[in-house]
Order: sequence, then C-alpha cells, then structure tokens
Amino acid sequence: QVQLAESGGGLVQAGGSLRLSCVASGRDFGLYSMGWFRQPPGKEREFAAALSRNGGLTYYGDSVKDRFTISRDNAKNTVYLEMYSLKPEDTAVYYCAQTASPFIGDARLKKEDVYGTWGQGTPVTVSS
Repeated sequence: QVQLAESGGGLVQAGGSLRLSCVASGRDFGLYSMGWFRQPPGKEREFAAALSRNGGLTYYGDSVKDRFTISRDNAKNTVYLEMYSLKPEDTAVYYCAQTASPFIGDARLKKEDVYGTWGQGTPVTVSS
C-alpha cells in the first residue's frame, strides 16, 4: 500500500514562492501519474496540477497556470510543486495524489476520481 507524504507548506507573503514536495513510499512510483489538488478554506477541493508518469505531459488549473510548475524525480519517488507569484487566493491545504491505475496520463488527470491514493495535505497560507 503506497503512502504519500507532503511537505514544504507554510506562511509566505504575497508575491513570494514555495516548493512543495510529496514523497511516495512503496514500489513502482514511476509507473503512475501524479497530481496536486488544493482546498481553500470553506471551499471544495480543486485541481492544481498533474503530470504523467514520465513527466512528459503536464496539466494545470486555470488559476495556477504560468505560476506553478509540477515536476517529478522518479529516482527519489518524489513529485514537486513549485509555486511562484503567490496570491492570497492560493491559500489552501495542498494534497498530492497518485492515480489508481498506471495507464492514465491524459486530461483525465484533472479529475479527482482517477486518483486512488492521497496524502494528508500540507497547508499554505499567503498573506497580503
């Protein structure tokens, strides 16, 4: 059973940057696509970014496009989310997730229901 552990969240001023990390336990990390979702206070969880198992395909939510970058290091079983030009509206708990199937690498990655494993989340607060 794979487990995901996020880190790197914290408090940052608007305009600043953060890098989130998500380390996966278990084998076969490189076979699965990975995603980042976020849940702002009082709102539903939303898609932020995702990438295919070899990192060749990436997807971003409209609100983070051109400011966030998702990447992975399969040798380290780690996926990253680099966040730049942060805004107060980026304040949320950020979750990483792994797809339930190793064969999903297309735009379905924007949907929560293709993910089978979730981390506990790391909070990000952006002050104005």
